[in-house]
Amino acid sequence: MTAGILFGSFFVLLLLSVPVGIALGVAGMLAITQLPFLNLEFLVQGLVSGLDSFPLLAVVLFTLAGNLMSQGGVSRRLLHLAEVFLGRYTGGLGIVTIVACMFFAAVSGTGSATVAAIGLTMIPSMARRGYDRNFAAAVVATSGGIGIIIPPSVVMIVYAITAEVSVTDMFLAGVVPGIVVGLVLIGYCYLQSRRRGYAGDERRYTAAERWQAIRDAGWALVVPVIILGGIYSGIFTPTESAAIGVAYALFFGLHVYRELTPGKVFDIILESSLLAGTVLVIVGSSVAFGRILTLEQIPTQIAQFILGLTENAVLILLAINVLLLIVGTFMETLAAVVILTPILLPIATALGLSPVHFGIVMIVNLAIGFVTPPLGANLFMAAQVGGVRVEQLSRAVVGWIGAMLVALLLITFIPAISMSLVNL
Repeated sequence: MTAGILFGSFFVLLLLSVPVGIALGVAGMLAITQLPFLNLEFLVQGLVSGLDSFPLLAVVLFTLAGNLMSQGGVSRRLLHLAEVFLGRYTGGLGIVTIVACMFFAAVSGTGSATVAAIGLTMIPSMARRGYDRNFAAAVVATSGGIGIIIPPSVVMIVYAITAEVSVTDMFLAGVVPGIVVGLVLIGYCYLQSRRRGYAGDERRYTAAERWQAIRDAGWALVVPVIILGGIYSGIFTPTESAAIGVAYALFFGLHVYRELTPGKVFDIILESSLLAGTVLVIVGSSVAFGRILTLEQIPTQIAQFILGLTENAVLILLAINVLLLIVGTFMETLAAVVILTPILLPIATALGLSPVHFGIVMIVNLAIGFVTPPLGANLFMAAQVGGVRVEQLSRAVVGWIGAMLVALLLITFIPAISMSLVNL
């Protein structure tokens, strides 16, 4: 009864276009009224305790750092560097776009910021070189999902808090899978470009021009080294690294690249606050939601039911992947993480999966959800940035989703891809 009220009211509210954070809170409140041993103070306590977390501060700071770097000249220099070295190959601009998304993912922490930062430049550039605009937008929308796989990642931080695992371990585990996804997308881009006749840039850059591009992008390339190197070496925590990223982006945007102004910084802070505020409302509301699930032993019951259907670990993992892919099409990523982690993690651990490995599998699934309608946040962002219709873009990304599924299967069934750096 309680589970029906909890999930039923939540999905009804989503269908009514109620914001996810509010829907979680209202669903929790309605479920609490059916439990005689709880009162509404339980909901308030969940909201407060859910946000009283030092690692959550990293969500706010990485969001701000990503926006500062996006508008402070970092993304443009990374794009130019990638074009100088990779633009001459078949499908060169598509490959440049994917590589640039991988680099920017290592400093932004989000998928939508990556799509906006790279798409504004690359989609028009590809269109001018003869690329189909829908193809160009599909490249950006799909590779923008790497933003939540390669660390630092806001989604990884939320998963780590929900699953009670180390944020540093999650960041380590995301490095190789992010590269694998990028390489698979590059391979697909090359094959499609050959079929479509998208030749590389005829211009050949001199050694001096290449060296100049490296020098121009040098400070941008140092950012992931400082942020991730500091975390993995134990010099500072992920939250502290986010603060260092903000300071770095401010200093170089204002005083070195000089593409930021005090007025522009204020607008970026306001925009980042609105984005981070939405995330924090979802996280806070989800705590009470998750505690009700635990009190009613719903995750345990679901785990026992699924494990009772079959003992075949491969079939169970495939079923979990299908479920996550379906959920990713209509549920916001962070909401999916905080709701499904308590339900699916016991099943994964019962199969012998590490919680860290399972977290990467979940995040890659939800990254695919970024480009699958009807939700598809990256899909709508790329359509808006590229000036194409969502309906046409939805058809253009089908093949790219297939490539992402290949990468997902590799990451799911080869644990070493995720765990090799963690085990070191």
